[in-house]
Amino acid sequence: MTEIPERPATIEDVAKLAGVSIATVSRAIRKPEKVAESTRKKVTAAIARTGYIANAMAQNLRMQRSQMVMVLTQSIADPNFPGILIGLEKVANDRGYGVLIGNTEGTISLEENHMRFLASGMVDGLILLTGHLPVAGRPNSPASALPQMVAASCPITRADLPYVGVDDVAASKMATEYLISLGHRNIAYIAGGSSNAVSDLRQDGYCKGLAEAATPLPMWQVDSDGSSEGGRAAVERLFIKDTLPTAFFCYNDDTAIGVISALKLRGYRIPEDFSVIGFDDIPFANNITPALTTIRQPRTQIGELAMEQLLDQLTGKGATTLETLLHGDLVVRESCGPAPHRISDHPNRH
Repeated sequence: MTEIPERPATIEDVAKLAGVSIATVSRAIRKPEKVAESTRKKVTAAIARTGYIANAMAQNLRMQRSQMVMVLTQSIADPNFPGILIGLEKVANDRGYGVLIGNTEGTISLEENHMRFLASGMVDGLILLTGHLPVAGRPNSPASALPQMVAASCPITRADLPYVGVDDVAASKMATEYLISLGHRNIAYIAGGSSNAVSDLRQDGYCKGLAEAATPLPMWQVDSDGSSEGGRAAVERLFIKDTLPTAFFCYNDDTAIGVISALKLRGYRIPEDFSVIGFDDIPFANNITPALTTIRQPRTQIGELAMEQLLDQLTGKGATTLETLLHGDLVVRESCGPAPHRISDHPNRH
């Protein structure tokens, strides 16, 4: 085994330990995407063993690059976040970048703290999962005010900002058409909030599905906040009305779980009395009773493509794609069934 010297490590030490040339080590540090993965891993391991990483960071600072990317999210507790993060980190690690997580909890003060960190030059680029520009970029800041950015999962209204996410409109249209194929003619959309861009896109898909049905179908839209409690509250508001839908298309799985809970508490059976479909396919969706029919988001792929888009911008590689929309998959489980034949709008249940 090669001994690691006591003196400060040099690039020669790294090359010797990794069994590669000095030029290869330099290339792995400066342009990791141009080095074979197996070689890059050997160089990375040798840097870690020798402690040369400090020198490598100094090089990056001289080049005015930190090799770090920040992911700004409203909540790391969002069930979609881990899958997206896996994709983000995979591509970043493969290309020699590190990932920092900025968790804002939806508060301006925390977001401002992260912006102050960015101002120090410690981050080369931003992945935005927040659905809005950072506080430093509002409303129409010049491009120089912030590092390179890519929005993922939640679109942001800005013409020059690339976006990677699921095709919410097409996927929601597919979900609505599935309910129609089961015979449902009264389908309620449980929304995710008045200022929620993703909820608006999913509502657009729902409306398109209804509009393209063989016969005109009524639109039912009930406000919620994207939480399971919001789903429960939406059901309670519906039961004040004279008529009821036979199916619910929910903005997300959390809302759908709340809807199922409220219906079951009233003594209804799912899917015999009502059908419920969600969106996202969070891990818990398959573990409730009945298992939730939903739209599966390609979370890891969203993360991978968003990071590739950002790093391509940072390295001047390839043209910028302003919008990348991925296909959502319908996952059929147990919460949807044929439309019930009712004598009245209110079944004899309480």
